[in-house]
Amino acid sequence: MRGVITIALLVLSNVFMTLAWYGHLQWKESSWLKHAGIWAIILFSWGLAFFEYVMQVPANRIGFKENGGPFSFFELKTIQEAISLIVFTLFLIFVVKSEKLAWNHFLGFGLILLAVYVIFKKW
Repeated sequence: MRGVITIALLVLSNVFMTLAWYGHLQWKESSWLKHAGIWAIILFSWGLAFFEYVMQVPANRIGFKENGGPFSFFELKTIQEAISLIVFTLFLIFVVKSEKLAWNHFLGFGLILLAVYVIFKKW
């Protein structure tokens, strides 16, 4: 159960991370962001990133082996990176809509899945 909670928190954390890092690029036409300066955008992004950390830190604590969780440091980081790419890709497909997935993206994602397998495989 700790593994499921960890992954769920990491997914939510990555949603906020993606919005904080890339959302302002997509919503530049909104009335508030259109007229905001760089410092207002930075503060807005930090506000979103706060919620990223509110979920990221507990996810790592709950999921870490030495705290009773199922994952090592390498496994936690690998899960986080894989989730980050999935959330980012979904953001591009459903929110940005101007980017198209190409064969090289699928190949790259396949290689990332292979990396996940290699890291989680008990050799």
